[in-house]
Amino acid sequence: MLTRMFLSHPRSVDESYAQHAVFAGGFAARLLLASGAALIHAVIPCLFEKTASNMIAGMYAKTHNRGR
Repeated sequence: MLTRMFLSHPRSVDESYAQHAVFAGGFAARLLLASGAALIHAVIPCLFEKTASNMIAGMYAKTHNRGR
């Protein structure tokens, strides 16, 4: 049960638990930054016009074929 919970998914994308934790943590940090840029853009539309979109597109490019 514990192996399945903690190791099954990281192995499916060819990573150790630690490697996956670092990757996912970095991904979460980038999402937080993208969210902040989008929030600022919502209030002041001339700022960060494409920042969140570009960040999300970059994250998608890094993840859409993982584990296939």
